[in-house]
Amino acid sequence: MLWLPFSTISGRISPVDALFTATSAICVTGLVVQDTATYFSSVGQTIIIVLIQLGGLGIITFSTMILFVAGRKVSFRDRIAVQEGFSPAAINDFRSLIKDIFLYTMAIELTGSLSLFFNFIRRFPLKRAVALSIFHSVSAFCNAGFSLFSDNLVSYREDIWMNMTIILLIILGGLGFLVQKQCVGIFSGFLRRKRFEMNLHAKLVLIVSFGLILFSFGLFLGMEWDSSLKTFSITGKVLASLFQVVTPRTAGFNTMDIATLGTATALLLMLLMFIGASPGSTGGGVKTSTVGVIFAFLRSKILAKDSVGLLKRTIPSETIIKAFTVISLALALVFLSSFMLVLNQPELSLRDAVFEVFSAFGTVGLSMGITSGLSALSKIVLVATMFIGRVGPLVLLLAFSRYRCKGKYEYAEESVMIG
Repeated sequence: MLWLPFSTISGRISPVDALFTATSAICVTGLVVQDTATYFSSVGQTIIIVLIQLGGLGIITFSTMILFVAGRKVSFRDRIAVQEGFSPAAINDFRSLIKDIFLYTMAIELTGSLSLFFNFIRRFPLKRAVALSIFHSVSAFCNAGFSLFSDNLVSYREDIWMNMTIILLIILGGLGFLVQKQCVGIFSGFLRRKRFEMNLHAKLVLIVSFGLILFSFGLFLGMEWDSSLKTFSITGKVLASLFQVVTPRTAGFNTMDIATLGTATALLLMLLMFIGASPGSTGGGVKTSTVGVIFAFLRSKILAKDSVGLLKRTIPSETIIKAFTVISLALALVFLSSFMLVLNQPELSLRDAVFEVFSAFGTVGLSMGITSGLSALSKIVLVATMFIGRVGPLVLLLAFSRYRCKGKYEYAEESVMIG
């Protein structure tokens, strides 16, 4: 659809660029090879935002909702797939789960649109302000990072209302539906004076998410205070630092030129992009809970404990194995993609190439400004990286692996040296 003449202002776009844009939208990444604001027509921009909404909540979730509306039955396998995508525990009322997901999403996106509208209406005509509000609210909540401004959100870097609205939308989208529901449960319990016990997953996600934001905010502000933030006001420095450490959590918006950042700061952003959002959210990356489980495992080994404890709970060994598998596959993918990018275009600096790959894998969308200048082959490499980053390397591995092992036997044990 993006390849068709009515999707662009000029009436033409290369097949690779159309594929790249569609993948970036459906994988809620935000990397662009053509300026969304000036290159695509209103029809093309509508296609992009629909892809973002579909990719943010998940194709299976939307398919299930359509089946419910049409009065069709949903297979047991599809029910399990949707439930595992949004909750670690079994859910009795499946129809209620799907309904709540859409209600929460619509409520947050509409509230975000309304908040942004009050800002945009002061600068743009009514119709344009409405379009900008809806587009940026959906893009922020789905952690996509697509913008209808050529400079992204750089011109709004000292606008407190705009910054805080986008930041809250990014955080809410990145926390995941289960955590959102748990937070609503706590709030409603407080109003009714009833105790609501938050589960381990929600506690871990909140601790890791806000811990990363606070820690990286202090680092970013300190490292860039007299560097890329030198010409900013005090308010601008604080807002830019906070925004730039929230957006790598798979959102992709930016209020300053990322290429001006120092190498140490770029490494910090790569780490944040690699970790990404939380399970069951609209974001990518290896996920905050994965990092939390690995930290708990290393802590238990340092303390010489037999079991892995976390917040007065014991983590199952299967979960720990899955966490290490995800990290290993993700690192292998990032290395392979970076290698292919540099091999195909040797003129690229290693920092810029690796940053681009981390951004693609984490479905973030931040760039050092090299995306539009990449060759067709390099774009295809990033398309594959975005796709695997959004689907998940572990899911992709399971999809192509053998479902049942042949023969139940084990070989004799023999140890090897490690470390």
